[in-house]
Amino acid sequence: MENEQSISTADLFDERGDALDSCALQFQDLGARRAFAGPIRTIRCFRDNALVKSLLATPGDGAVLVIDGRGSLESALMGDLIAASAVENGWAGVVIHGAVRDRTALQELDLGIKALGSNPRKSAKDGVGEQDVPVEFGGVTFTPGKTLWADEDGILIEP
Repeated sequence: MENEQSISTADLFDERGDALDSCALQFQDLGARRAFAGPIRTIRCFRDNALVKSLLATPGDGAVLVIDGRGSLESALMGDLIAASAVENGWAGVVIHGAVRDRTALQELDLGIKALGSNPRKSAKDGVGEQDVPVEFGGVTFTPGKTLWADEDGILIEP
């Protein structure tokens, strides 16, 4: 199988069409890796990144973590230390329906990072949230185990 990271989402959509869903939200590309793909893992949380930190500290095996932070830009769900942990543990990327911090440092990390924006404010660390549950935003459902492809054009997923 060809390297999924080398596949353009536009070409992939031309090839598979309606067999794929495309996320309508417009994300910012914040990591050094602009194109990434892998099986989906998920977290649903709100202004609390303890689950994000603990999951990205485990072996990622090329997975993409999709975080539904309910679109909040009030505090960051990931910064440079958590992102560096994701790189060390073999994660392909992180898609955050919310904010990050440490943008300059994130740009240097070999990790796909898409987020709505940034805020220097830290999140709570109480561990409130859910892991590996379907999450919905941008008109699509991100189901754990399905494949996600992302590049500068956007995000495609297996429905």
